[in-house]
Amino acid sequence: MDGLMMDWPLLVPSILRRASRIYPEKQIVSRWADGSIHRMTYGDLEPRVHRLMNALRGLGIGPGDRVATLAWNSHRHLELYFAVPSIGAVLHTINFRLAREQLRYIVHHAKDRLLFVDKSVAALAAAMQPELPGVEHYIIMDDRCPEPPARPGPSIDYEELLASSSERAEFPDLDEKQAAGMCYTSATTGDPKGVVYSHRSTFLHAMAGCLVDAGGLSERETTLPAVPMFHVNAWGIPYSAAMTGAKIVLPGSGLLGQPLAEILESERVTTAAGVPTIWNLLYQHLKEKTYDLSSLHTLLVGGSAVSRAMIENFQHDFGIRVLHAWGMTETSPLGTVSELRGAMRSWPEEQQLEFRLKQGVPPIGVEIRILGDDGQDLPWDGEQVGELAVRGPWIASSYYENPSAGAAFTDDGWFRTGDMASIDQYGYVQLRDRKKDLIKRKGEWISSVDMENEIVGHPGVAEAAVVARPDPVNDEQPAVLVVRAPGAGPVEPQEIVDRLAKKFARWQLPLPEDIHFVDALPKTGVGKIDKKVLRRQLAGGPEPGGN
Repeated sequence: MDGLMMDWPLLVPSILRRASRIYPEKQIVSRWADGSIHRMTYGDLEPRVHRLMNALRGLGIGPGDRVATLAWNSHRHLELYFAVPSIGAVLHTINFRLAREQLRYIVHHAKDRLLFVDKSVAALAAAMQPELPGVEHYIIMDDRCPEPPARPGPSIDYEELLASSSERAEFPDLDEKQAAGMCYTSATTGDPKGVVYSHRSTFLHAMAGCLVDAGGLSERETTLPAVPMFHVNAWGIPYSAAMTGAKIVLPGSGLLGQPLAEILESERVTTAAGVPTIWNLLYQHLKEKTYDLSSLHTLLVGGSAVSRAMIENFQHDFGIRVLHAWGMTETSPLGTVSELRGAMRSWPEEQQLEFRLKQGVPPIGVEIRILGDDGQDLPWDGEQVGELAVRGPWIASSYYENPSAGAAFTDDGWFRTGDMASIDQYGYVQLRDRKKDLIKRKGEWISSVDMENEIVGHPGVAEAAVVARPDPVNDEQPAVLVVRAPGAGPVEPQEIVDRLAKKFARWQLPLPEDIHFVDALPKTGVGKIDKKVLRRQLAGGPEPGGN
Protein backbone atom coordinates (compact mmCIF):
# COMPACT_ATOMS: atom_id res chain seq x y z
CA MET A 1 0.00 0.00 0.00
CA ASP A 2 1.35 3.47 -0.88
CA GLY A 3 1.96 6.15 1.73
CA LEU A 4 3.44 3.93 4.45
CA MET A 5 6.30 5.08 6.68
CA MET A 6 9.96 4.29 6.04
CA ASP A 7 11.11 0.90 7.31
CA TRP A 8 14.07 2.28 9.25
CA PRO A 9 15.99 -0.09 11.57
CA LEU A 10 16.39 0.78 15.25
CA LEU A 11 20.09 0.21 15.91
CA VAL A 12 22.60 0.87 18.69
CA PRO A 13 25.04 2.74 16.37
CA SER A 14 22.25 5.22 15.60
CA ILE A 15 22.35 6.28 19.26
CA LEU A 16 26.11 6.82 19.02
CA ARG A 17 25.90 8.91 15.85
CA ARG A 18 23.17 11.09 17.33
CA ALA A 19 25.16 11.75 20.52
CA SER A 20 28.29 12.64 18.56
CA ARG A 21 26.56 15.00 16.13
CA ILE A 22 23.90 16.64 18.29
CA TYR A 23 25.65 16.72 21.67
CA PRO A 24 29.40 16.69 20.90
CA GLU A 25 30.24 18.97 23.84
CA LYS A 26 28.39 17.03 26.57
CA GLN A 27 30.63 15.29 29.08
CA ILE A 28 31.34 11.67 29.94
CA VAL A 29 33.03 11.60 33.35
CA SER A 30 34.81 8.55 34.80
CA ARG A 31 36.21 8.10 38.27
CA TRP A 32 39.24 5.84 38.51
CA ALA A 33 40.11 3.55 41.42
CA ASP A 34 42.71 6.05 42.73
CA GLY A 35 40.07 8.79 42.92
CA SER A 36 41.27 10.70 39.85
CA ILE A 37 38.79 11.91 37.23
CA HIS A 38 38.80 11.35 33.47
CA ARG A 39 36.76 13.61 31.20
CA MET A 40 35.77 13.25 27.58
CA THR A 41 32.78 14.21 25.44
CA TYR A 42 30.31 12.48 23.16
CA GLY A 43 32.27 14.10 20.35
CA ASP A 44 35.38 12.24 21.59
CA LEU A 45 33.44 9.02 21.98
CA GLU A 46 32.67 8.23 18.34
CA PRO A 47 36.26 8.18 16.98
CA ARG A 48 37.35 5.99 19.90
CA VAL A 49 34.45 3.63 19.18
CA HIS A 50 35.57 3.54 15.52
CA ARG A 51 39.08 2.56 16.62
CA LEU A 52 37.68 -0.15 18.85
CA MET A 53 35.46 -1.49 16.07
CA ASN A 54 38.50 -1.82 13.81
CA ALA A 55 40.53 -3.40 16.63
CA LEU A 56 37.83 -5.99 17.25
CA ARG A 57 37.76 -6.89 13.58
CA GLY A 58 41.54 -7.17 13.65
CA LEU A 59 41.21 -9.75 16.43
CA GLY A 60 38.89 -11.79 14.24
CA ILE A 61 35.60 -10.77 15.77
CA GLY A 62 32.61 -10.74 13.45
CA PRO A 63 28.81 -10.82 13.48
CA GLY A 64 27.34 -13.01 16.20
CA ASP A 65 30.60 -13.45 18.13
CA ARG A 66 30.39 -12.87 21.87
CA VAL A 67 32.73 -10.32 23.46
CA ALA A 68 32.72 -10.37 27.26
CA THR A 69 33.62 -7.79 29.89
CA LEU A 70 34.71 -7.98 33.52
CA ALA A 71 34.58 -4.27 34.25
CA TRP A 72 33.22 -1.44 36.38
CA ASN A 73 31.55 1.75 35.16
CA SER A 74 33.94 3.77 32.98
CA HIS A 75 34.23 5.43 29.57
CA ARG A 76 36.07 2.36 28.24
CA HIS A 77 33.17 0.12 29.18
CA LEU A 78 30.86 2.64 27.50
CA GLU A 79 32.99 2.41 24.33
CA LEU A 80 32.45 -1.36 24.36
CA TYR A 81 28.70 -0.79 24.79
CA PHE A 82 28.71 0.82 21.35
CA ALA A 83 31.62 -0.77 19.46
CA VAL A 84 30.72 -4.42 19.92
CA PRO A 85 27.08 -4.20 18.70
CA SER A 86 28.11 -1.81 15.91
CA ILE A 87 30.05 -4.57 14.12
CA GLY A 88 27.23 -7.07 14.61
CA ALA A 89 28.89 -8.83 17.55
CA VAL A 90 27.27 -9.38 20.95
CA LEU A 91 28.40 -7.59 24.11
CA HIS A 92 28.30 -9.96 27.08
CA THR A 93 28.67 -8.05 30.36
CA ILE A 94 29.57 -10.43 33.19
CA ASN A 95 28.86 -9.93 36.87
CA PHE A 96 32.28 -10.82 38.27
CA ARG A 97 30.89 -10.93 41.83
CA LEU A 98 29.24 -14.26 41.07
CA ALA A 99 30.69 -17.50 42.39
CA ARG A 100 33.63 -18.83 40.40
CA GLU A 101 31.78 -21.92 39.20
CA GLN A 102 28.97 -19.67 37.92
CA LEU A 103 31.47 -17.45 36.10
CA ARG A 104 33.06 -20.48 34.45
CA TYR A 105 29.64 -21.77 33.41
CA ILE A 106 28.60 -18.39 31.97
CA VAL A 107 31.75 -17.89 29.86
CA HIS A 108 31.53 -21.46 28.52
CA HIS A 109 27.80 -21.29 27.85
CA ALA A 110 28.03 -17.94 26.03
CA LYS A 111 31.10 -19.10 24.06
CA ASP A 112 32.91 -15.83 24.72
CA ARG A 113 35.91 -15.26 22.44
CA LEU A 114 37.39 -12.09 23.96
CA LEU A 115 37.48 -10.87 27.53
CA PHE A 116 37.94 -7.17 28.32
CA VAL A 117 39.08 -6.88 31.95
CA ASP A 118 39.58 -3.94 34.31
CA LYS A 119 43.02 -4.09 35.90
CA SER A 120 41.34 -4.26 39.31
CA VAL A 121 39.71 -7.54 38.25
CA ALA A 122 42.77 -8.94 36.43
CA ALA A 123 43.75 -11.33 39.24
CA LEU A 124 40.36 -13.05 38.99
CA ALA A 125 40.75 -13.40 35.22
CA ALA A 126 44.26 -14.79 35.67
CA ALA A 127 43.06 -17.37 38.20
CA MET A 128 40.29 -18.51 35.88
CA GLN A 129 42.28 -18.46 32.64
CA PRO A 130 43.16 -22.21 32.68
CA GLU A 131 39.44 -22.97 32.99
CA LEU A 132 38.46 -20.79 30.00
CA PRO A 133 40.11 -22.33 26.91
CA GLY A 134 37.60 -20.69 24.57
CA VAL A 135 38.77 -17.16 25.41
CA GLU A 136 41.31 -16.23 22.74
CA HIS A 137 42.52 -12.83 24.01
CA TYR A 138 42.46 -10.85 27.25
CA ILE A 139 42.45 -7.06 26.94
CA ILE A 140 43.36 -5.16 30.11
CA MET A 141 41.77 -1.77 30.84
CA ASP A 142 43.78 0.31 33.30
CA ASP A 143 41.40 1.68 35.94
CA ARG A 144 44.36 3.01 37.99
CA CYS A 145 44.17 0.52 40.78
CA PRO A 146 47.33 -0.86 42.46
CA GLU A 147 49.15 -3.46 40.40
CA PRO A 148 47.26 -6.75 40.76
CA PRO A 149 49.07 -9.85 42.05
CA ALA A 150 48.50 -11.57 38.70
CA ARG A 151 47.30 -10.87 35.17
CA PRO A 152 46.08 -13.24 32.48
CA GLY A 153 48.81 -13.78 29.98
CA PRO A 154 49.60 -12.89 27.38
CA SER A 155 47.32 -9.87 27.51
CA ILE A 156 46.77 -6.75 25.41
CA ASP A 157 46.66 -3.18 26.72
CA TYR A 158 43.39 -1.51 25.78
CA GLU A 159 44.86 1.88 24.87
CA GLU A 160 47.63 0.30 22.81
CA LEU A 161 45.00 -1.72 20.97
CA LEU A 162 43.07 1.44 20.10
CA ALA A 163 46.19 3.40 19.15
CA SER A 164 47.07 0.79 16.54
CA SER A 165 43.68 1.09 14.80
CA SER A 166 42.15 3.64 12.43
CA GLU A 167 39.61 6.09 13.79
CA ARG A 168 37.33 5.63 10.79
CA ALA A 169 35.34 2.42 10.69
CA GLU A 170 32.66 1.12 8.37
CA PHE A 171 29.28 0.35 9.88
CA PRO A 172 27.78 -2.82 8.38
CA ASP A 173 24.13 -3.19 7.49
CA LEU A 174 22.48 -4.68 10.56
CA ASP A 175 19.07 -6.19 11.22
CA GLU A 176 17.39 -4.54 14.19
CA LYS A 177 16.33 -7.99 15.42
CA GLN A 178 19.84 -9.37 15.68
CA ALA A 179 21.55 -9.67 19.03
CA ALA A 180 23.33 -6.63 20.48
CA GLY A 181 24.02 -7.70 24.07
CA MET A 182 23.46 -10.39 26.63
CA CYS A 183 23.41 -10.75 30.39
CA TYR A 184 22.95 -13.76 32.64
CA THR A 185 20.64 -13.91 35.64
CA SER A 186 22.24 -14.28 39.06
CA ALA A 187 20.71 -17.76 39.41
CA THR A 188 18.89 -17.91 42.72
CA THR A 189 18.05 -21.47 41.64
CA GLY A 190 19.92 -23.65 39.14
CA ASP A 191 22.46 -22.41 36.62
CA PRO A 192 22.48 -18.78 35.46
CA LYS A 193 20.24 -18.18 32.46
CA GLY A 194 21.25 -16.02 29.51
CA VAL A 195 19.04 -13.19 28.27
CA VAL A 196 19.79 -11.75 24.83
CA TYR A 197 18.94 -8.14 23.94
CA SER A 198 18.40 -7.14 20.31
CA HIS A 199 19.27 -3.81 18.72
CA ARG A 200 15.56 -3.06 18.50
CA SER A 201 14.83 -3.92 22.13
CA THR A 202 17.85 -1.92 23.33
CA PHE A 203 16.83 1.13 21.29
CA LEU A 204 13.19 1.04 22.44
CA HIS A 205 14.19 0.44 26.06
CA ALA A 206 16.53 3.45 25.90
CA MET A 207 13.67 5.58 24.57
CA ALA A 208 11.43 4.40 27.41
CA GLY A 209 14.05 5.57 29.91
CA CYS A 210 13.64 9.08 28.51
CA LEU A 211 9.89 9.19 29.14
CA VAL A 212 8.93 11.73 31.81
CA ASP A 213 7.00 9.11 33.77
CA ALA A 214 9.65 6.38 33.42
CA GLY A 215 12.93 7.91 34.53
CA GLY A 216 12.82 11.13 32.54
CA LEU A 217 16.42 11.38 31.30
CA SER A 218 17.00 14.47 29.19
CA GLU A 219 19.77 16.74 27.97
CA ARG A 220 19.27 18.89 31.08
CA GLU A 221 20.20 16.09 33.48
CA THR A 222 23.51 14.85 34.86
CA THR A 223 23.01 11.17 35.58
CA LEU A 224 25.06 8.72 37.60
CA PRO A 225 24.33 5.00 37.24
CA ALA A 226 25.42 3.51 40.56
CA VAL A 227 24.05 0.24 39.25
CA PRO A 228 27.07 -1.56 37.73
CA MET A 229 27.49 -1.60 33.96
CA PHE A 230 28.01 -5.36 34.19
CA HIS A 231 24.36 -5.79 35.20
CA VAL A 232 21.51 -5.46 32.65
CA ASN A 233 23.22 -2.67 30.68
CA ALA A 234 23.31 -0.50 33.83
CA TRP A 235 19.51 -0.44 33.58
CA GLY A 236 19.84 1.04 30.06
CA ILE A 237 21.00 4.39 31.45
CA PRO A 238 24.17 4.68 29.29
CA TYR A 239 22.09 4.30 26.14
CA SER A 240 19.35 6.68 27.35
CA ALA A 241 21.97 9.26 28.36
CA ALA A 242 23.66 9.14 24.94
CA MET A 243 20.29 9.25 23.19
CA THR A 244 19.33 12.49 24.97
CA GLY A 245 22.77 14.04 25.45
CA ALA A 246 22.64 13.86 29.23
CA LYS A 247 25.97 14.28 30.99
CA ILE A 248 26.87 10.86 32.40
CA VAL A 249 29.04 10.23 35.44
CA LEU A 250 30.57 6.76 35.69
CA PRO A 251 31.81 6.13 39.25
CA GLY A 252 34.02 3.10 38.66
CA SER A 253 34.15 0.94 41.77
CA GLY A 254 33.41 3.93 44.02
CA LEU A 255 29.79 3.00 44.63
CA LEU A 256 29.65 3.17 48.41
CA GLY A 257 29.61 5.91 51.02
CA GLN A 258 32.24 8.62 50.80
CA PRO A 259 33.49 8.15 47.19
CA LEU A 260 29.92 8.21 45.92
CA ALA A 261 28.99 11.27 47.98
CA GLU A 262 32.06 13.13 46.76
CA ILE A 263 31.39 12.58 43.06
CA LEU A 264 27.68 13.34 43.44
CA GLU A 265 28.71 16.70 44.89
CA SER A 266 31.63 17.57 42.60
CA GLU A 267 29.84 16.72 39.35
CA ARG A 268 26.53 18.30 40.39
CA VAL A 269 24.64 15.08 39.65
CA THR A 270 20.88 15.53 39.28
CA THR A 271 19.68 11.91 39.00
CA ALA A 272 21.23 8.63 40.11
CA ALA A 273 20.14 5.00 40.04
CA GLY A 274 20.98 1.93 42.10
CA VAL A 275 19.81 -0.74 44.52
CA PRO A 276 18.61 0.14 48.06
CA THR A 277 21.83 -1.09 49.70
CA ILE A 278 23.83 1.65 47.99
CA TRP A 279 21.44 4.41 49.04
CA ASN A 280 21.13 3.13 52.61
CA LEU A 281 24.91 3.36 52.99
CA LEU A 282 24.94 6.79 51.34
CA TYR A 283 22.26 8.04 53.72
CA GLN A 284 24.23 6.88 56.75
CA HIS A 285 27.33 8.66 55.42
CA LEU A 286 25.39 11.87 54.70
CA LYS A 287 24.21 11.90 58.30
CA GLU A 288 27.83 11.85 59.45
CA LYS A 289 29.32 14.39 57.02
CA THR A 290 27.83 17.34 55.14
CA TYR A 291 27.89 17.55 51.34
CA ASP A 292 26.27 19.96 48.92
CA LEU A 293 23.83 17.72 47.08
CA SER A 294 21.41 20.52 46.23
CA SER A 295 21.51 19.55 42.54
CA LEU A 296 20.43 15.96 43.23
CA HIS A 297 16.66 15.70 42.93
CA THR A 298 15.95 12.00 42.20
CA LEU A 299 17.25 8.58 43.20
CA LEU A 300 15.85 5.83 40.99
CA VAL A 301 15.78 2.72 43.17
CA GLY A 302 15.17 -0.85 42.05
CA GLY A 303 16.47 -4.36 42.55
CA SER A 304 14.50 -4.89 45.75
CA ALA A 305 11.67 -3.18 47.57
CA VAL A 306 12.15 0.34 48.91
CA SER A 307 11.27 0.94 52.55
CA ARG A 308 9.08 3.73 53.84
CA ALA A 309 12.03 4.88 55.97
CA MET A 310 14.26 5.37 52.90
CA ILE A 311 11.68 7.46 51.07
CA GLU A 312 10.89 9.59 54.11
CA ASN A 313 14.49 10.02 55.26
CA PHE A 314 15.87 11.23 51.93
CA GLN A 315 12.88 13.50 51.34
CA HIS A 316 12.73 15.08 54.78
CA ASP A 317 16.47 15.27 55.54
CA PHE A 318 17.89 16.17 52.13
CA GLY A 319 14.98 17.08 49.83
CA ILE A 320 15.81 14.17 47.51
CA ARG A 321 13.00 12.17 45.91
CA VAL A 322 13.24 8.38 45.92
CA LEU A 323 11.58 7.00 42.79
CA HIS A 324 10.63 3.34 43.12
CA ALA A 325 10.97 1.05 40.08
CA TRP A 326 10.87 -2.65 39.29
CA GLY A 327 12.48 -4.80 36.64
CA MET A 328 14.47 -7.95 35.96
CA THR A 329 17.29 -9.11 33.71
CA GLU A 330 14.53 -10.56 31.52
CA THR A 331 12.81 -7.15 31.20
CA SER A 332 15.94 -5.22 30.12
CA PRO A 333 15.15 -4.25 33.04
CA LEU A 334 12.49 -1.48 32.94
CA GLY A 335 9.15 -2.98 33.97
CA THR A 336 7.35 -0.42 36.13
CA VAL A 337 8.02 3.00 37.69
CA SER A 338 6.05 4.51 40.58
CA GLU A 339 5.63 8.12 39.46
CA LEU A 340 2.65 9.83 41.02
CA ARG A 341 -0.16 10.91 38.74
CA GLY A 342 -1.00 14.58 38.50
CA ALA A 343 -4.10 14.34 40.66
CA MET A 344 -2.15 12.48 43.35
CA ARG A 345 0.27 15.36 43.88
CA SER A 346 -2.38 17.29 45.79
CA TRP A 347 -3.10 14.35 48.07
CA PRO A 348 -1.87 14.28 51.69
CA GLU A 349 1.71 13.04 52.04
CA GLU A 350 0.64 9.82 53.75
CA GLN A 351 -1.70 8.94 50.89
CA GLN A 352 1.01 9.75 48.32
CA LEU A 353 3.43 7.54 50.20
CA GLU A 354 1.08 4.60 49.86
CA PHE A 355 1.58 4.74 46.08
CA ARG A 356 5.26 5.70 46.13
CA LEU A 357 5.95 2.50 48.04
CA LYS A 358 4.41 0.45 45.23
CA GLN A 359 6.45 -0.65 42.23
CA GLY A 360 4.33 1.51 39.94
CA VAL A 361 2.84 1.35 36.46
CA PRO A 362 4.42 -0.02 33.28
CA PRO A 363 5.63 2.44 30.63
CA ILE A 364 4.06 2.34 27.21
CA GLY A 365 5.27 -0.82 25.51
CA VAL A 366 4.97 -3.08 28.56
CA GLU A 367 1.75 -4.94 29.35
CA ILE A 368 1.06 -6.61 32.69
CA ARG A 369 -1.34 -9.09 34.27
CA ILE A 370 -1.55 -11.20 37.42
CA LEU A 371 -2.29 -14.89 37.18
CA GLY A 372 -4.02 -17.13 39.71
CA ASP A 373 -3.00 -20.70 40.45
CA ASP A 374 -5.21 -21.82 37.56
CA GLY A 375 -3.44 -19.49 35.13
CA GLN A 376 -6.46 -17.21 34.81
CA ASP A 377 -6.36 -13.42 35.16
CA LEU A 378 -7.08 -11.94 38.57
CA PRO A 379 -8.86 -8.57 38.97
CA TRP A 380 -7.01 -5.28 39.42
CA ASP A 381 -8.46 -4.46 42.83
CA GLY A 382 -5.30 -4.06 44.89
CA GLU A 383 -6.27 -7.08 46.96
CA GLN A 384 -6.02 -10.20 44.81
CA VAL A 385 -2.47 -11.58 44.71
CA GLY A 386 -1.14 -13.65 41.84
CA GLU A 387 1.98 -14.18 39.77
CA LEU A 388 2.99 -11.12 37.78
CA ALA A 389 3.29 -11.75 34.04
CA VAL A 390 4.62 -9.23 31.50
CA ARG A 391 5.15 -8.86 27.77
CA GLY A 392 6.54 -6.20 25.46
CA PRO A 393 9.24 -5.37 22.90
CA TRP A 394 12.07 -5.40 25.47
CA ILE A 395 10.85 -8.47 27.40
CA ALA A 396 12.68 -11.77 26.82
CA SER A 397 10.79 -14.42 24.86
CA SER A 398 13.15 -17.27 25.84
CA TYR A 399 16.49 -17.98 27.50
CA TYR A 400 19.67 -18.34 25.46
CA GLU A 401 20.20 -22.01 24.50
CA ASN A 402 18.20 -23.20 27.52
CA PRO A 403 14.98 -24.92 26.40
CA SER A 404 14.55 -26.57 29.81
CA ALA A 405 13.73 -23.12 31.28
CA GLY A 406 10.79 -22.64 28.93
CA ALA A 407 8.18 -22.96 31.69
CA ALA A 408 8.72 -19.27 32.49
CA PHE A 409 7.15 -18.35 29.14
CA THR A 410 3.48 -18.94 28.38
CA ASP A 411 2.18 -20.26 25.07
CA ASP A 412 0.50 -16.93 24.35
CA GLY A 413 3.71 -14.91 24.71
CA TRP A 414 3.90 -13.76 28.33
CA PHE A 415 6.86 -14.01 30.71
CA ARG A 416 5.99 -15.34 34.16
CA THR A 417 8.21 -13.34 36.53
CA GLY A 418 7.99 -15.46 39.68
CA ASP A 419 6.95 -12.33 41.59
CA MET A 420 3.70 -12.40 43.52
CA ALA A 421 1.86 -9.10 43.16
CA SER A 422 -1.40 -7.22 43.23
CA ILE A 423 -2.47 -4.47 40.82
CA ASP A 424 -4.77 -1.68 41.97
CA GLN A 425 -7.47 0.16 40.04
CA TYR A 426 -4.93 2.78 38.89
CA GLY A 427 -2.65 0.12 37.39
CA TYR A 428 0.02 0.34 40.12
CA VAL A 429 1.82 -2.94 40.76
CA GLN A 430 2.64 -3.86 44.33
CA LEU A 431 4.98 -6.80 44.75
CA ARG A 432 4.08 -8.97 47.70
CA ASP A 433 7.05 -11.31 47.49
CA ARG A 434 8.97 -13.70 45.33
CA LYS A 435 7.16 -17.03 45.14
CA LYS A 436 10.02 -18.75 46.92
CA ASP A 437 10.30 -16.05 49.61
CA LEU A 438 6.72 -16.24 50.86
CA ILE A 439 6.46 -17.82 54.30
CA LYS A 440 3.72 -20.42 54.77
CA ARG A 441 2.48 -20.73 58.34
CA LYS A 442 -0.40 -23.08 59.13
CA GLY A 443 -1.47 -22.92 55.48
CA GLU A 444 -1.49 -19.10 55.30
CA TRP A 445 1.02 -16.88 53.52
CA ILE A 446 3.18 -14.16 55.11
CA SER A 447 5.01 -11.57 52.98
CA SER A 448 8.67 -11.27 53.94
CA VAL A 449 8.93 -8.01 51.95
CA ASP A 450 6.18 -6.27 53.93
CA MET A 451 7.73 -7.44 57.19
CA GLU A 452 11.22 -6.25 56.19
CA ASN A 453 9.95 -2.80 55.21
CA GLU A 454 8.27 -2.38 58.59
CA ILE A 455 11.38 -3.46 60.50
CA VAL A 456 13.68 -1.11 58.56
CA GLY A 457 11.46 1.75 59.67
CA HIS A 458 12.85 1.30 63.20
CA PRO A 459 15.42 4.10 63.77
CA GLY A 460 17.92 1.63 65.19
CA VAL A 461 17.84 -0.70 62.16
CA ALA A 462 20.01 -0.33 59.05
CA GLU A 463 19.01 -3.52 57.22
CA ALA A 464 16.70 -6.46 57.79
CA ALA A 465 15.92 -9.78 56.14
CA VAL A 466 13.02 -12.10 56.86
CA VAL A 467 13.17 -15.71 55.73
CA ALA A 468 11.31 -18.90 56.56
CA ARG A 469 12.80 -21.37 58.96
CA PRO A 470 11.34 -24.88 59.06
CA ASP A 471 8.94 -25.47 61.94
CA PRO A 472 7.55 -28.94 62.77
CA VAL A 473 4.25 -27.53 64.06
CA ASN A 474 3.53 -24.50 61.86
CA ASP A 475 5.21 -25.59 58.56
CA GLU A 476 7.36 -22.46 58.57
CA GLN A 477 8.16 -19.66 61.00
CA PRO A 478 9.46 -16.18 60.11
CA ALA A 479 13.08 -15.68 61.15
CA VAL A 480 14.39 -12.12 61.24
CA LEU A 481 17.99 -11.00 60.77
CA VAL A 482 18.75 -7.40 61.72
CA VAL A 483 21.77 -5.17 61.15
CA ARG A 484 21.80 -2.33 63.67
CA ALA A 485 22.25 1.21 62.38
CA PRO A 486 25.71 2.71 63.08
CA GLY A 487 25.71 4.72 66.28
CA ALA A 488 22.23 3.57 67.25
CA GLY A 489 21.42 2.52 70.76
CA PRO A 490 20.55 -1.04 71.74
CA VAL A 491 17.62 -2.67 69.98
CA GLU A 492 15.90 -5.56 71.74
CA PRO A 493 14.11 -8.47 70.01
CA GLN A 494 10.82 -7.59 71.70
CA GLU A 495 10.99 -4.09 70.17
CA ILE A 496 11.00 -5.66 66.71
CA VAL A 497 8.08 -7.94 67.57
CA ASP A 498 6.10 -5.05 69.09
CA ARG A 499 6.67 -2.91 66.00
CA LEU A 500 5.45 -5.69 63.72
CA ALA A 501 2.42 -6.26 65.93
CA LYS A 502 1.04 -2.88 64.81
CA LYS A 503 0.74 -4.10 61.20
CA PHE A 504 0.61 -7.90 61.32
CA ALA A 505 -1.75 -10.42 62.84
CA ARG A 506 -0.64 -12.20 65.97
CA TRP A 507 -0.25 -15.54 64.16
CA GLN A 508 2.11 -13.92 61.63
CA LEU A 509 4.58 -12.52 64.17
CA PRO A 510 8.05 -13.97 64.69
CA LEU A 511 9.01 -15.18 68.14
CA PRO A 512 11.55 -13.06 70.06
CA GLU A 513 14.03 -15.94 69.85
CA ASP A 514 13.73 -15.78 66.05
CA ILE A 515 15.12 -12.22 66.00
CA HIS A 516 18.87 -12.39 65.29
CA PHE A 517 21.25 -9.43 65.28
CA VAL A 518 24.12 -9.74 62.81
CA ASP A 519 27.00 -7.55 61.66
CA ALA A 520 26.12 -7.89 57.96
CA LEU A 521 23.76 -9.68 55.60
CA PRO A 522 25.04 -11.76 52.67
CA LYS A 523 24.56 -10.02 49.31
CA THR A 524 24.23 -11.29 45.77
CA GLY A 525 26.51 -9.99 43.04
CA VAL A 526 24.12 -7.11 42.32
CA GLY A 527 23.75 -6.00 45.93
CA LYS A 528 20.50 -7.74 46.87
CA ILE A 529 20.21 -9.61 50.15
CA ASP A 530 21.01 -13.26 49.37
CA LYS A 531 18.13 -15.11 50.98
CA LYS A 532 19.14 -18.50 49.65
CA VAL A 533 22.27 -18.30 51.84
CA LEU A 534 20.20 -17.32 54.87
CA ARG A 535 17.67 -20.10 54.24
CA ARG A 536 20.49 -22.62 53.94
CA GLN A 537 21.98 -21.48 57.24
CA LEU A 538 18.64 -21.67 59.01
CA ALA A 539 17.79 -25.07 57.55
CA GLY A 540 20.92 -26.85 58.67
CA GLY A 541 23.89 -24.57 59.14
CA PRO A 542 25.10 -22.65 62.16
CA GLU A 543 22.90 -20.01 63.71
CA PRO A 544 23.33 -16.79 61.70
CA GLY A 545 23.87 -14.57 64.70
CA GLY A 546 23.34 -14.02 68.37
CA ASN A 547 21.15 -11.73 70.38
